[in-house]
Amino acid sequence: MSTSRRNLIKQVALGSLALGGLSSFTDKELDEELFEKKLKLKGNINHSVCYWTYNFLSLEELCIAVKEIGFGAIDLVKPQEWPTLQKHGLYSSMCYIAGDVSLTKGFNHKEYHEGLIKEYLDVIPLMNKAGYKNLICFSGNRNGMDDETGLKNCVEGLQKILPLAEKNGVTIQMELLNSKINHKDYMCDKTVWGVELCKRLGSENFKLLYDIYHMQVDEGDVIHTIKDNHQYLGHYHTAGVPGRHEIDESQELYYPAIMKAIIETGFKDYVAQEFIPTGKDNKEKIAALKDAVKRCDV
Repeated sequence: MSTSRRNLIKQVALGSLALGGLSSFTDKELDEELFEKKLKLKGNINHSVCYWTYNFLSLEELCIAVKEIGFGAIDLVKPQEWPTLQKHGLYSSMCYIAGDVSLTKGFNHKEYHEGLIKEYLDVIPLMNKAGYKNLICFSGNRNGMDDETGLKNCVEGLQKILPLAEKNGVTIQMELLNSKINHKDYMCDKTVWGVELCKRLGSENFKLLYDIYHMQVDEGDVIHTIKDNHQYLGHYHTAGVPGRHEIDESQELYYPAIMKAIIETGFKDYVAQEFIPTGKDNKEKIAALKDAVKRCDV
């Protein structure tokens, strides 16, 4: 067993001990039960995981866990963190800008354009150099703004970064988030609004990040929506509904059917797990990630 792998297993064990469970497990037993064998993935879905949902591990430890499970990418990683992924041969499937990331202060308000445009123009060439393709953005909150004004303001701001994105082969992706439970007042909370923004921008380098959890909460009809709008959807996130936890039998969505629908659209990019694990210790939480990837590998 490599030193890095052994360190991860020790970290899992320590996490278990700290939470009062599984204190009798040895390194060998943890190794056999948690990383018994890598998943043999079918190759129809490119799998990833969002870093923030597994940040009870260091990024280094998460990289090791991802490799041991058997997939090759992590979502929502900043430029300063890319070297850690590169060290482990992993891909940054959705990038952040280098500075502070705000979901509430986005492109729909002109007063934020100057700062946002600078951040995006700075990171796009870095992504090209690193070989990364996807860069997340957000509409921001309404704060009393109507849909049409928000669309116009987003178009104005995004048009200032899209030429550089097109030149560098980078796709800007605005995430659809629910405004019912998790992100009150967020503007890009319906697929129809996001699709209209895509149409107005008219660029293959602008897409929507379709978060399956969020859109089930706000509008439902997930598979039908994906099939009707797939040309505007560039990336997917998962989580269980209700609760944003594991995508197992405890929730209402059946992810294998959703993944099959995504594949049928010809989608070739990444699906990233973004559920918040509920396991009582690190071992159970990592096992939940392995289980989610297996469920989505159709």
